[in-house]
Amino acid sequence: MLTTAALTRTPCAPVRRHLGATDIDAAYEVQRRVAAARAASGARRVGAKIGLTAPAVQQQFGVYQPDFGVLFDDMTYAHGEPLPLGGFLQPRAEGEIAFVLGRDLDLPGAGVADVLRATEFVLPAVEIVDSRIADWDLTITDTVADNASSGAVVLGTTPYTLDARDLSRVGMTLHRDGEPVSFGAGHACLGSPVVAVVWLAREMARHGQPLRAGDVVMSGALGPMVPISGPGRFRLELDGLGEVEAVIEEETK
Repeated sequence: MLTTAALTRTPCAPVRRHLGATDIDAAYEVQRRVAAARAASGARRVGAKIGLTAPAVQQQFGVYQPDFGVLFDDMTYAHGEPLPLGGFLQPRAEGEIAFVLGRDLDLPGAGVADVLRATEFVLPAVEIVDSRIADWDLTITDTVADNASSGAVVLGTTPYTLDARDLSRVGMTLHRDGEPVSFGAGHACLGSPVVAVVWLAREMARHGQPLRAGDVVMSGALGPMVPISGPGRFRLELDGLGEVEAVIEEETK
């Protein structure tokens, strides 16, 4: 169902009718199989994402626990690089901090110190979340099976180290065509994006998919998501961490 929805750009019914609304391990197995098929067709894994970290996003969906998904090379874009609107089904934009790892994070009990040591630098990032599930009608098993409702990520091009930097106090403003449409801060992301990455590292190790050196890690939304109803420019500003712009176009130039 999920693969067909992605290929035809036609959302499907919720998959919880097959998995149940609470069997998260079964949902992650579906995610693993869909990701394996994608990799077999040539996509290259480049990292991971954590979803449903911000209370504002949890309230938007009525799902009150985090989840994770896999990032592939064909999902990643650079600042200002056009994204084709037709490549998505029901896209929404959110502002995040991306971690780029310089070391493996493969310990089941990884902690804050492990994450800080493993992080080579961070980048401002816009995530384009998307859902193969019609009308974003989700429970936790629907979004987990659907690769944590992933679509694409747009990364800034100026790296920032974490030296003496408190990410919980980083403010966020997301603009759509010059108008501010979403506000947030690092503390909305499980208290700190660092804490979110700790959660992700532990969960991915538990599922046999540990984070590796070189991985891009999307640490979760800092504020509410914004619907993408047509072409436009989504510019993210992060206090002390620069900015990045996602350019949504009707078709690839």
